[in-house]
Amino acid sequence: MASYAAPALFALFAWWFSTGVVIWLDGLPRATFKWSMAGASVLAIGGLWLLWSSAGGTEVRDAYLAFCGALAVWAWIEASFYLGFVTGLHVPRCRHDCSGWRHFGHALKANIWHELAIVVLLVVIAAIAWDAPNKTGLWTFLILWWMHESARLNVFLGVRNLNEHFVPDHLEFLKGFMRKADMNLLFPVSVTVSTAVCVLLGAGAALAESDFERTSMMFLTAIMALAIIEHWFLMLPLPFAALWNWSLGTREKAPPPQSARMTSAVKIKQPRPVA
Repeated sequence: MASYAAPALFALFAWWFSTGVVIWLDGLPRATFKWSMAGASVLAIGGLWLLWSSAGGTEVRDAYLAFCGALAVWAWIEASFYLGFVTGLHVPRCRHDCSGWRHFGHALKANIWHELAIVVLLVVIAAIAWDAPNKTGLWTFLILWWMHESARLNVFLGVRNLNEHFVPDHLEFLKGFMRKADMNLLFPVSVTVSTAVCVLLGAGAALAESDFERTSMMFLTAIMALAIIEHWFLMLPLPFAALWNWSLGTREKAPPPQSARMTSAVKIKQPRPVA
């Protein structure tokens, strides 16, 4: 039983904690961003080394190392985007009448370098693991990519919970590509496909002939299950975002607008009417 539970719990904690760390770093003063990005880059290099060193192994620890390596590389992708280092072309916030494929084109331009960075790193990881017996890291990265792209498309088309308070000020323009809606046509497809894949992965874990295969399949099953849960986070009217409220402590409270301060000052200086 431990061979099933341990990888699943490890994946759950890694997903929750790494997401919170990126949000926390993003809330620090901008002067710290270069140091956070440097740390994320070192982590990504270490992740690639873990993927390379574990690619030929078929022990349980090799599955853990490959999974951690893929997460480390993905952490660089997330950090580089949310810290504003690898995003896309400068696109002014769309007008209210911008819609359809034109609006989608603007969204793609605003994220193009980020999307290309994912493709480049996927090619690197595939080159490391393609002919190797341990493909845990490659499949983990692919599932993370699927989770990422599907969630983004759903937010673009319309979801109930946008959680805009997680978007940092320097990425304010992204809010123009987020739409609030009770449902969109892609969401049922995303959840259905992900659920089917999750069931197949779970069946693979149950039928695994070795501890390594079982551990690897459980990592993939868990991360796909988390992808499904994250999609439901976007729709269900429940405060799921509270899971990461601890990471918002570094966000600086915006000062009141200049006009508001002036109005307040005027009110204070106004003489009281004489009865």
